[in-house]
Amino acid sequence: MAELASGLIEGPDGAVRCFWHGNLPDYLYYHDHEWGRPVADDRRLFEKLCLEGFQSGLSWLTILRKRDNFRAAFDNFDHEKIAHYGEADVARLLADKGIVRHQGKIRSVINNAQRAKELIAEAGSLAAFFWRFEPGDSERPERVDLEHLRANPTTEVSKKISKELKKRGWSFVGPTTVYAFMQAMGLVNDHIEGCICRSAIERERHAFVRPR
Repeated sequence: MAELASGLIEGPDGAVRCFWHGNLPDYLYYHDHEWGRPVADDRRLFEKLCLEGFQSGLSWLTILRKRDNFRAAFDNFDHEKIAHYGEADVARLLADKGIVRHQGKIRSVINNAQRAKELIAEAGSLAAFFWRFEPGDSERPERVDLEHLRANPTTEVSKKISKELKKRGWSFVGPTTVYAFMQAMGLVNDHIEGCICRSAIERERHAFVRPR
């Protein structure tokens, strides 16, 4: 079904959802079961930030469909293991046709794994660091609609997180990348009003225990 003016589309099950997955089965599953649901697991947080870096200049669907390949190539995004990667690993990854073979992004993951170890030593966990930046109600729109999604690729909070990460030596963590990370990991609920997932995720966020 074509996108509605509200930014919602009807799915094959008759339910109304955000438009952006286009009812592609794997993308629709990601929309329903992952995007926006709060995450406190450091491995998943690190993985998502790395994959958002790989997405730069590409579509998330391209990365999503290669995600299992990325996980196999990068030791399931275990930052402790990746932090010890050397030139042989860079060469191995550059030869891996299953991932995005971009040397700068590959080296960024290795660098960020090393920085992740430092950040965990500082904050206790990646989750504790990121969730301290969760926007308050006054920093969120009264209504999440299509205009909000299209007008806000960055926010003051994503700029702040980006600045803090860059100060600590992270790379490929610009404000747009960070806001996409925030949306996906549940630091904000950007499912459009009327989407079948929005109220369920609000309940999940309400019950979620923020890491400290």
